[in-house]
Amino acid sequence: MKRIIRTTLTATAAVTLLAACGGAGGAEEGGDFSPRGDVTMLVPFAAGGGSDLAGRATAGALEAANGDLNVNVENKDGGSGAVGYAQFLGESGNGQYLLATETALLALPLGGTVDWTYEDFTPIMKIADDFTLMVAPQDAPYETCTDVVDAAKSERIVAGISGATGLDNVVFTLTEQQTGVEFDRVSFESGGELTAALLGDQIDIASLNPGEVIGQLESGDIKALCAYADERYEYDELKDIPTASEQGIDVSFAQFRGVLAPGGIDDAAKDYWVEQMEAAIETDEYTTYVEDNFLQPNTAAGDEFAAYLEDNNTKLQEVLDK
Repeated sequence: MKRIIRTTLTATAAVTLLAACGGAGGAEEGGDFSPRGDVTMLVPFAAGGGSDLAGRATAGALEAANGDLNVNVENKDGGSGAVGYAQFLGESGNGQYLLATETALLALPLGGTVDWTYEDFTPIMKIADDFTLMVAPQDAPYETCTDVVDAAKSERIVAGISGATGLDNVVFTLTEQQTGVEFDRVSFESGGELTAALLGDQIDIASLNPGEVIGQLESGDIKALCAYADERYEYDELKDIPTASEQGIDVSFAQFRGVLAPGGIDDAAKDYWVEQMEAAIETDEYTTYVEDNFLQPNTAAGDEFAAYLEDNNTKLQEVLDK
């Protein structure tokens, strides 16, 4: 990881020089900004998971809102998101790049995995909140999250997670703190890999976003044991799933979905991308993404997103320090 960070710092210097020559976007000194050619939406996780869905949906909404934009999605997985964020760090000053961000933006630095923080990037838009479900294979001997906790008191329960700093590990840690049990962890790179591991009986439980497993829930291959949400979902497909709190486990934590630009971009580039995202969340493509993935459409733009990150970082630090 130190080698990756050193490499990206070198790349940062090169991109900064390029930006000074007008090669990292269409900004002119004191003027407006517009992208030059295709834009890249970087997803710091493998294809098939919730972050990948968010990145592709956001790219589509941007294109729908502005017919002049062409946004290409690039997956750069590894290190529970660290590899992708490290690459993005190297794009400092480059207005041609965006990143589909989530809780790893805060959890990776808090976990001591990387040397950067969320303040090294430019917050553009928080697009939604994404709560998570505890799920198990259909033939598992559990019907509720309480059943899993009770079993963990006397036997080994293997929980699949998407890295030590992922939302799933956060809610499992909170569950352990609430109940006094411990789960064994097996780490995977994406929600898609976790779902495959569940279906292959490699793990006992996982914590996944509804949009990642709705197909398997509807087919009956996987069952939801509880929702780590403040209240029950209103969506017809999920309204019968009790919350963890209803089962005596007072745990609720949302993963935010959002968009970053690299650090070091000028105000014109930041304002441009905030404006584009404000238009994107008004599109049918955005509405379809939210509804198809069972999200809460809670948004925050620009400086409001920055304030949200500061507050959420404080709350997450309290969780990880316990």
